[in-house]
Amino acid sequence: SVVLLDTFVRILSLNLSEQAYGAGIAKLKYKLVAGEHGLVFKVQGFNHKLPLLFLLIVDHLSDFSFTPSVFEMIKEELKKIYFNMLIKSEVLAKDLCHVILEHGQWPMICKYQRLMKGISAESLLSFVKAFKSQLFVEGLAQGDVAC
Repeated sequence: SVVLLDTFVRILSLNLSEQAYGAGIAKLKYKLVAGEHGLVFKVQGFNHKLPLLFLLIVDHLSDFSFTPSVFEMIKEELKKIYFNMLIKSEVLAKDLCHVILEHGQWPMICKYQRLMKGISAESLLSFVKAFKSQLFVEGLAQGDVAC
């Protein structure tokens, strides 16, 4: 599930990149992260335009789709990212500390091994369907926020 969530977040980010380009020009920022408890996305910028960016992300999340070539590209990218993290001793040490100290963390080596065994587009689609069926939103607003 952790590898599928990483794959999902990367494809979602790729799907958003073209339409969210204008938001970046307007000094709005967003970040999608495969967090410990699920998908975390952060939006930042002028508060009168943030709801539009939030809706754009939610729309892409609800209408999630991908092509087989994008899936294969992201899978190869993740293999490189995981491998590069494994060969850097300081990153590997930090990862092992997180595994020991935090409940629910998976070691990078397990993620890499699972990805090398192979994941399928069908498994990603079924994961996303199950993920969206349990989706809920928690929010935190900081700064000058108009309600």
